[in-house]
Amino acid sequence: MYENTLLGKAYFTRVIVDMAAMAERERDYLAQLDSPIGDGDHGINLSIGFREVTKKLPEWENENLTSLFKKVGMTLLGKVGGAAGPLYGGFFMKFGEAANNKDEVTFEELALMFKSGVELVESRGKAVIADKTMVDTLRPALDTLLAAVEAKTEPLTAFEQCLKAAEKGRDSTIPLIAKKGRAVRLGERAIGHLDPGSASSYMILNIFFDNLKKELA
Repeated sequence: MYENTLLGKAYFTRVIVDMAAMAERERDYLAQLDSPIGDGDHGINLSIGFREVTKKLPEWENENLTSLFKKVGMTLLGKVGGAAGPLYGGFFMKFGEAANNKDEVTFEELALMFKSGVELVESRGKAVIADKTMVDTLRPALDTLLAAVEAKTEPLTAFEQCLKAAEKGRDSTIPLIAKKGRAVRLGERAIGHLDPGSASSYMILNIFFDNLKKELA
Protein backbone atom coordinates (compact mmCIF):
# COMPACT_ATOMS: atom_id res chain seq x y z
CA MET A 1 0.00 0.00 0.00
CA TYR A 2 2.71 2.51 0.98
CA GLU A 3 4.61 1.94 -2.26
CA ASN A 4 1.80 3.81 -4.05
CA THR A 5 2.10 6.84 -1.75
CA LEU A 6 5.06 8.72 -3.19
CA LEU A 7 6.02 12.07 -1.69
CA GLY A 8 8.32 14.17 -3.84
CA LYS A 9 10.16 17.46 -3.85
CA ALA A 10 6.96 19.47 -4.39
CA TYR A 11 5.46 18.08 -1.17
CA PHE A 12 8.55 18.72 0.93
CA THR A 13 9.07 22.19 -0.54
CA ARG A 14 5.52 23.14 0.42
CA VAL A 15 6.21 21.85 3.93
CA ILE A 16 9.31 24.03 4.19
CA VAL A 17 7.44 27.11 2.90
CA ASP A 18 4.63 26.49 5.38
CA MET A 19 7.08 26.01 8.26
CA ALA A 20 8.58 29.40 7.46
CA ALA A 21 5.12 30.96 7.41
CA MET A 22 4.31 29.30 10.74
CA ALA A 23 7.52 30.63 12.28
CA GLU A 24 6.43 34.16 11.39
CA ARG A 25 2.79 33.69 12.37
CA GLU A 26 3.54 32.07 15.73
CA ARG A 27 6.68 34.05 16.58
CA ASP A 28 5.14 36.13 19.34
CA TYR A 29 3.11 33.24 20.79
CA LEU A 30 6.20 31.01 21.03
CA ALA A 31 8.17 33.87 22.55
CA GLN A 32 5.43 34.33 25.15
CA LEU A 33 5.59 30.64 26.01
CA ASP A 34 9.35 30.88 26.36
CA SER A 35 9.44 34.05 28.48
CA PRO A 36 8.44 32.53 31.86
CA ILE A 37 10.75 29.50 31.60
CA GLY A 38 13.46 30.34 29.05
CA ASP A 39 15.07 33.31 27.39
CA GLY A 40 11.89 34.44 25.65
CA ASP A 41 13.48 34.10 22.22
CA HIS A 42 12.24 30.74 20.89
CA GLY A 43 9.78 32.26 18.45
CA ILE A 44 12.15 35.03 17.40
CA ASN A 45 15.00 32.59 16.78
CA LEU A 46 12.83 30.28 14.69
CA SER A 47 11.55 33.15 12.57
CA ILE A 48 15.11 34.37 11.93
CA GLY A 49 16.22 30.88 10.91
CA PHE A 50 13.31 30.20 8.59
CA ARG A 51 13.59 33.63 6.96
CA GLU A 52 17.07 32.60 5.89
CA VAL A 53 15.74 29.22 4.70
CA THR A 54 13.09 31.01 2.62
CA LYS A 55 15.72 33.29 1.11
CA LYS A 56 17.89 30.36 0.05
CA LEU A 57 15.13 27.94 -1.00
CA PRO A 58 15.16 28.95 -4.70
CA GLU A 59 18.87 28.07 -4.84
CA TRP A 60 18.08 24.53 -3.71
CA GLU A 61 15.61 23.73 -6.48
CA ASN A 62 17.71 20.93 -7.98
CA GLU A 63 18.76 19.28 -4.72
CA ASN A 64 17.56 15.80 -3.81
CA LEU A 65 15.76 15.34 -0.49
CA THR A 66 18.92 14.47 1.42
CA SER A 67 20.87 17.52 0.27
CA LEU A 68 17.79 19.76 0.51
CA PHE A 69 17.22 19.00 4.17
CA LYS A 70 20.93 19.06 4.90
CA LYS A 71 20.92 22.65 3.66
CA VAL A 72 17.77 23.46 5.63
CA GLY A 73 19.33 22.00 8.77
CA MET A 74 22.66 23.73 8.31
CA THR A 75 20.92 27.05 7.73
CA LEU A 76 18.91 26.67 10.93
CA LEU A 77 22.02 25.56 12.78
CA GLY A 78 23.81 28.69 11.66
CA LYS A 79 21.00 31.17 12.24
CA VAL A 80 18.86 29.91 15.13
CA GLY A 81 20.15 30.78 18.59
CA GLY A 82 19.73 28.87 21.82
CA ALA A 83 19.04 25.15 22.00
CA ALA A 84 16.62 25.26 19.06
CA GLY A 85 19.40 25.74 16.49
CA PRO A 86 21.34 22.53 17.20
CA LEU A 87 18.16 20.55 17.83
CA TYR A 88 16.06 21.61 14.84
CA GLY A 89 19.13 21.93 12.64
CA GLY A 90 20.24 18.44 13.55
CA PHE A 91 16.71 17.09 13.21
CA PHE A 92 16.35 18.20 9.60
CA MET A 93 19.84 17.10 8.62
CA LYS A 94 19.20 13.58 9.93
CA PHE A 95 15.65 13.65 8.56
CA GLY A 96 17.02 14.21 5.06
CA GLU A 97 19.87 11.75 5.46
CA ALA A 98 17.34 8.94 5.81
CA ALA A 99 15.93 9.78 2.36
CA ASN A 100 19.10 8.23 0.88
CA ASN A 101 19.59 10.88 -1.82
CA LYS A 102 16.18 10.23 -3.38
CA ASP A 103 13.85 12.75 -4.98
CA GLU A 104 10.73 11.03 -3.64
CA VAL A 105 9.94 8.64 -0.79
CA THR A 106 7.15 6.33 0.25
CA PHE A 107 5.08 6.97 3.36
CA GLU A 108 7.01 4.23 5.16
CA GLU A 109 10.27 5.95 4.24
CA LEU A 110 8.85 9.23 5.55
CA ALA A 111 8.29 7.55 8.91
CA LEU A 112 11.92 6.39 8.91
CA MET A 113 13.02 9.95 8.14
CA PHE A 114 11.16 11.12 11.23
CA LYS A 115 12.76 8.30 13.21
CA SER A 116 16.25 9.48 12.29
CA GLY A 117 15.41 13.09 13.14
CA VAL A 118 13.81 12.35 16.49
CA GLU A 119 16.64 10.07 17.58
CA LEU A 120 19.10 12.87 16.82
CA VAL A 121 17.11 15.28 18.99
CA GLU A 122 17.06 12.77 21.85
CA SER A 123 20.78 12.09 21.55
CA ARG A 124 21.89 15.69 21.15
CA GLY A 125 19.60 17.05 23.85
CA LYS A 126 20.10 14.03 26.13
CA ALA A 127 16.37 14.26 26.85
CA VAL A 128 13.69 11.67 27.47
CA ILE A 129 9.94 11.82 27.97
CA ALA A 130 8.91 13.90 31.02
CA ASP A 131 12.00 16.14 30.89
CA LYS A 132 9.72 18.98 29.67
CA THR A 133 11.25 19.34 26.21
CA MET A 134 10.31 18.86 22.57
CA VAL A 135 10.96 15.14 23.10
CA ASP A 136 7.66 14.99 25.01
CA THR A 137 5.96 15.81 21.71
CA LEU A 138 8.24 14.03 19.27
CA ARG A 139 8.82 10.63 20.89
CA PRO A 140 5.12 9.71 21.42
CA ALA A 141 4.37 10.98 17.92
CA LEU A 142 7.13 8.85 16.42
CA ASP A 143 6.22 5.71 18.37
CA THR A 144 2.60 6.07 17.28
CA LEU A 145 3.57 6.64 13.65
CA LEU A 146 5.91 3.65 13.55
CA ALA A 147 3.26 1.42 15.14
CA ALA A 148 0.71 2.58 12.59
CA VAL A 149 3.10 1.90 9.72
CA GLU A 150 3.84 -1.55 11.14
CA ALA A 151 0.10 -2.20 11.16
CA LYS A 152 -0.15 -0.91 7.55
CA THR A 153 -2.60 1.78 8.63
CA GLU A 154 -3.74 4.07 5.81
CA PRO A 155 -1.33 7.07 5.61
CA LEU A 156 -3.72 9.88 6.60
CA THR A 157 -5.12 7.87 9.49
CA ALA A 158 -1.61 6.92 10.60
CA PHE A 159 -0.46 10.54 10.66
CA GLU A 160 -3.63 11.67 12.36
CA GLN A 161 -2.92 9.17 15.14
CA CYS A 162 0.64 10.48 15.27
CA LEU A 163 -0.63 14.05 15.69
CA LYS A 164 -3.00 13.10 18.49
CA ALA A 165 -0.11 11.50 20.37
CA ALA A 166 1.99 14.61 19.71
CA GLU A 167 -0.75 16.88 21.07
CA LYS A 168 -1.11 14.78 24.19
CA GLY A 169 2.66 14.80 24.65
CA ARG A 170 2.84 18.56 24.17
CA ASP A 171 0.16 19.17 26.78
CA SER A 172 1.82 16.75 29.19
CA THR A 173 4.65 19.26 29.63
CA ILE A 174 2.40 21.76 31.46
CA PRO A 175 2.51 20.12 34.93
CA LEU A 176 6.14 19.02 34.68
CA ILE A 177 9.26 20.31 36.40
CA ALA A 178 11.93 20.88 33.75
CA LYS A 179 14.94 18.57 33.80
CA LYS A 180 16.72 20.06 30.78
CA GLY A 181 17.41 23.51 29.42
CA ARG A 182 17.11 26.96 30.94
CA ALA A 183 13.89 26.07 32.74
CA VAL A 184 15.80 23.72 35.09
CA ARG A 185 16.81 26.69 37.22
CA LEU A 186 13.16 27.46 37.99
CA GLY A 187 12.40 24.18 39.73
CA GLU A 188 8.72 24.02 40.67
CA ARG A 189 8.10 27.47 39.19
CA ALA A 190 8.19 25.84 35.75
CA ILE A 191 5.03 23.92 36.65
CA GLY A 192 1.99 25.22 34.81
CA HIS A 193 3.89 26.38 31.73
CA LEU A 194 3.75 24.72 28.31
CA ASP A 195 7.20 23.96 26.95
CA PRO A 196 7.81 26.13 23.86
CA GLY A 197 9.86 23.47 22.05
CA SER A 198 7.08 20.94 22.49
CA ALA A 199 4.64 23.51 21.08
CA SER A 200 6.72 24.33 17.99
CA SER A 201 7.38 20.62 17.39
CA TYR A 202 3.65 19.98 17.33
CA MET A 203 3.15 22.85 14.88
CA ILE A 204 5.77 21.41 12.54
CA LEU A 205 4.22 17.94 12.62
CA ASN A 206 0.85 19.52 11.88
CA ILE A 207 2.30 21.16 8.76
CA PHE A 208 3.48 17.78 7.48
CA PHE A 209 -0.03 16.43 8.05
CA ASP A 210 -1.84 19.37 6.43
CA ASN A 211 0.27 19.00 3.30
CA LEU A 212 -0.16 15.23 3.32
CA LYS A 213 -3.93 15.76 3.24
CA LYS A 214 -3.55 18.03 0.21
CA GLU A 215 -1.17 15.58 -1.46
CA LEU A 216 -3.47 12.58 -1.02
CA ALA A 217 -6.80 14.33 -1.56
